[in-house]
Amino acid sequence: MIIAKNTVVTVHYTLSDAQGNLIEESRDPMVYLHGGYENTLPKIEEALDGKDTGFETNLQVEPDDAFGEYDPALVKVEPRDRLPTPLEVGMQFEGLPDGGEDDDSVIFTVTDIADDKVVLDGNHPLAGMALRFALKVSEVRAATDEEIVHGHVHGDHGHHHDEPDDESGDQFRSHPIH
Repeated sequence: MIIAKNTVVTVHYTLSDAQGNLIEESRDPMVYLHGGYENTLPKIEEALDGKDTGFETNLQVEPDDAFGEYDPALVKVEPRDRLPTPLEVGMQFEGLPDGGEDDDSVIFTVTDIADDKVVLDGNHPLAGMALRFALKVSEVRAATDEEIVHGHVHGDHGHHHDEPDDESGDQFRSHPIH
């Protein structure tokens, strides 16, 4: 089956930075609903559109087409007593960037803790980076009507409506910032 709108695509991938340093190699394949549902980066969809099982490619995606440019305005230093304890680097909190409106909510990651101050970064961990993907399509199938209505894949490696989110997946799977 050819990859087209409303097909479910299973892809094994390796993610590296522009210098070829490995960032992530998929333990499980990425499975997404093809056709503009924002289940993967648009440049990945563009590269795979019209292809078939077994197709392999290497693709470089610039920051504007991935997770955006790094925005120093999304880095905040907050008093430690404003955050819960225990507090550890890597913890995440939802909040507003300085001067942001209620609908501008961002996930901030604790990147440093020093005495009475905490550094929070609202940028995606891969923001500002050109990324290289090595992709191999292992399966293509027609999406079910339910998957099309919901806008995402169900079942193995997909979304489960009656189970809690499994946080053991690959670290950098995320939606791009538009």
